[in-house]
Amino acid sequence: QVQLAESGGGLVQPGGSLRLSCASSGSIFSFRAMGWYRQAPGNQRELVATITRGGSINYADSVKGRFTISRDDAKNTVYLQMNSLNPEDTAVYSCRASLGVYDYWGQGTQVTVSS
Repeated sequence: QVQLAESGGGLVQPGGSLRLSCASSGSIFSFRAMGWYRQAPGNQRELVATITRGGSINYADSVKGRFTISRDDAKNTVYLQMNSLNPEDTAVYSCRASLGVYDYWGQGTQVTVSS
């Protein structure tokens, strides 16, 4: 059973930065892909960024140039560096890991961008 634990969320002012972490209980190298998703109140969950085992990266258009996804296989952790945050980025951010036909999700971490 894979467990994912997100951390790093919080309250930040517009224009600020946060770095989210997603720590896996197992080796992340075994996952076909990992990604960050977010869900704002009243909205559907949406993809933010993904990174594959081979290092291919994909970003939502709304975060391109501001967010960076990365992985540290030695620490079994995936990161999401978020810069130039704006109120529209406010959401619960969740980590997802794809292993074969299974998807695993973390519990999520709240990010609130407000002055």
